Amino acid sequence: MTADIAIVGAGYVGLPLAVEFARAGRTVVCVEADPRKVEAIGRGESYVEDVPGADLASLVEDGKLTATRDYAAVTGADAVLICLPTPLSRNREPDLSIVTAATEEIARHLRAGQLVVLESTTYPGTTRDVLRPILESGGLVAGEDFHLAMSPERIDPGRTDYTIRTTPKVVGGLTPACLERALDVYRPFVEHLVPVSSCEAAELTKLLENIFRSVNIALVNELAMLCDRMSLNVWEVVAAAASKPYGFMPFQPGPGLGGHCLPIDPFYLSWKARELDFPTEFIELAGKVNQHMPYYCAERVARALNDHRKAVAGSTVLVLGVAYKGDVGDLRESPALKLIELLRESGADVVYHDPFVPDLGEEGLDLESSPLTDELLAGADIACVVTAHSGIDYARVADRAQLVLDLRNAVPAASERVVKL
Repeated sequence: MTADIAIVGAGYVGLPLAVEFARAGRTVVCVEADPRKVEAIGRGESYVEDVPGADLASLVEDGKLTATRDYAAVTGADAVLICLPTPLSRNREPDLSIVTAATEEIARHLRAGQLVVLESTTYPGTTRDVLRPILESGGLVAGEDFHLAMSPERIDPGRTDYTIRTTPKVVGGLTPACLERALDVYRPFVEHLVPVSSCEAAELTKLLENIFRSVNIALVNELAMLCDRMSLNVWEVVAAAASKPYGFMPFQPGPGLGGHCLPIDPFYLSWKARELDFPTEFIELAGKVNQHMPYYCAERVARALNDHRKAVAGSTVLVLGVAYKGDVGDLRESPALKLIELLRESGADVVYHDPFVPDLGEEGLDLESSPLTDELLAGADIACVVTAHSGIDYARVADRAQLVLDLRNAVPAASERVVKL
């Protein structure tokens, strides 16, 4: 069966988007490289927390949503949306290899009249300077024979107050006609569309959103380290500052940044800026501060143990929460993984509890989530709250654990056994 919409990449972004298109009455095919995901979609089984299994199963049963590994499926689609990861290389530079490889496959099946939209987060110029030449390699011309646009994803895993439908969607086209075609595709199910003048404007918009958060989190993380030196409670200071009804927006300190966007996006822009001989010192400094936080938190674990006449080496450290944010099982760039690595290097015996992450095998760590029993809490030399999940009783943690280091201000008790970041 020919689909109206082809979505390349059925992960945290692509699958929820596919479901929304299907709900809006379009027929959707997901082109996905991972055979396990293709098979799961075929069975109507969701592997993305934001997509209810029952909803996916219903759409699959009705023939509205299918999945395949074959790029030939894009040929019959009116629109092809690229929703693939854009990680960093080992040198902390943009790695577009996944996106470009997929675009080469799309180019082999591209036909006149189609729309291609990049949803992946990237640096300004990617759609025009990288994707366009690849797509035009078969002889079709972007803006004349087919349409090309950029509309950065705004998925926040686990969020329910703002969804794909209710979150304003930024759209930029290679030409005005490309923009209009892209707006028409999204209009049936996105309540508020935000057209911008170019693909580059759309690309930079997404980077600005996340760099804004990265810089402000870095500021409050630096303040947390200073408050530690000054024997002040950073959480009290932030809460007091937030009482001002104007001119201040509260951000929370923590063990570092996680998720696909915040730890990565600033490097995409700073790399592009270097091409233009423009140093983004402010952005790069924020990245350094946030990258340092797992090291600082490992030091705080050692200091808390030392204050109770214990060494890190030989101590049992219970890590509470390893996902990058609360109430999801997403481990992408989670600072907990680095913290566990650092604690192990110091000789600690690390155990963890996370109701959303059963094991860390795929992360190269031979650890499984332990049930949060009274014995586990009492047996650990220190419990370290790294990610705050709403289902954990932190008052019980404070009551049963020998020592608690709270990196998220989740533990309500204030006693000598509870240490705050």
